[in-house]
Amino acid sequence: MNEQQRTNRNISSGVIAAVSAAVVAVSGGVAWLTSQTPQTPIPGNPSQSIKQPQQPLTTQPGKEETANIYWLKPTETSFELVPQPIKIAAAQPSQALEAAFETLLAGPTEGTDSTTIPQGTKLLGLKADNNEVHVNLSEDFTSGGGSASMVGRVGQVVYTATSLNPNAKVYIEVNGKPLEVLGGEGVEIEQPLTRKSFKENYPL
Repeated sequence: MNEQQRTNRNISSGVIAAVSAAVVAVSGGVAWLTSQTPQTPIPGNPSQSIKQPQQPLTTQPGKEETANIYWLKPTETSFELVPQPIKIAAAQPSQALEAAFETLLAGPTEGTDSTTIPQGTKLLGLKADNNEVHVNLSEDFTSGGGSASMVGRVGQVVYTATSLNPNAKVYIEVNGKPLEVLGGEGVEIEQPLTRKSFKENYPL
């Protein structure tokens, strides 16, 4: 009986030694393979992820632009154009000018400033590109008022449209067609209009 127990203990010790040697060999092989295998990025690991290109700051939504809305202020003999600066969150100049015109067409809310743009005039479209501003207004823009009123409203449009670029050329359209004559008194509109040409040809 003792002889059998000694034999079993010897066998068990031999088996344990063999298993241990196999484990060591396998572990060594895995370690060697790991050292030879190129590391690949771990999904979700920020240090291994591809960096996205940064967007230009000029196209960030919400960038503030300061545009001027021009109202008419009565003087002893006529009117003068007075600016009202407003800050508008916009990515492009066209968006800033569109917001400015929407405020202009809504009319003044306080103070002594006034407008000769007929109530109900709507902005049908606006495009600002290559130092040109195209403003498309509804037909209401042409209704009512004498020559002084007509000249005043043209000045409001020209100066508001050029508030971001004072040297821009302005094209006024009504229902998508170039405005050539304004009002019953036939105020001829020579386009394109600029601040300089307005001062020279359409004194208030």
